[in-house]
Amino acid sequence: MNDLPTILGVNGPFAQRVAGYRFRAGQVALAEQVQKAIETRQVVVAEAGTGTGKTWAYLVPAILSGSKVLVSTGTRTLQDQLFSKDLPLVREILQVPLVSAILKGRGNYVCHLHLE
Repeated sequence: MNDLPTILGVNGPFAQRVAGYRFRAGQVALAEQVQKAIETRQVVVAEAGTGTGKTWAYLVPAILSGSKVLVSTGTRTLQDQLFSKDLPLVREILQVPLVSAILKGRGNYVCHLHLE
């Protein structure tokens, strides 16, 4: 099921599983752009206001693609939210297998060569 308007629609799996869910046309439009970029192996740069539903707009097509996808965040707080809350929820709703990993950035690790 890769029909994003249905998945993110008023009667879709997100609407059925998430209390207070509301349809957002901007979210679907962004999700479709992300899906197109993944399918055509292009880059998409998007900006959207608060309340658009950006997180699900990129996670849904990324997960459904079955491709390796890298998501970079501006803060560790957002990274933790994506990895601990949003990603498991989307995976559960879409009912697809997913392998994921979190990387905290090189500023959070010690290189054993430089340590010596």
